[in-house]
Amino acid sequence: MKDYEHIVIWLDYFNKNLKKSKGRRVGLERCVFDPSLKELMDATTAAGFEITESDDKVRFPKRPFVRSGYIILPKESSKTKILNKISEKLVSKRSKQSR
Repeated sequence: MKDYEHIVIWLDYFNKNLKKSKGRRVGLERCVFDPSLKELMDATTAAGFEITESDDKVRFPKRPFVRSGYIILPKESSKTKILNKISEKLVSKRSKQSR
């Protein structure tokens, strides 16, 4: 049964190594190389969202041969706007780590 009150955010949405056809949802300038679930969770909470659930032992449907992960958030606005806010925080956290 589909849950219309929550949205699922997969790690592969932010993976710079993937093409859009393989599941990336944001532009390359808003992505990082091989994000971890911990990084995604930190960026999500920094963007001001509350994580309802997370799982790191699942496989993204477009890449069933690789383990991935996802988080579930309450739906507050459109998925694109939420992804853009999270990606900004993810990129800024990754750039601070590399310095």
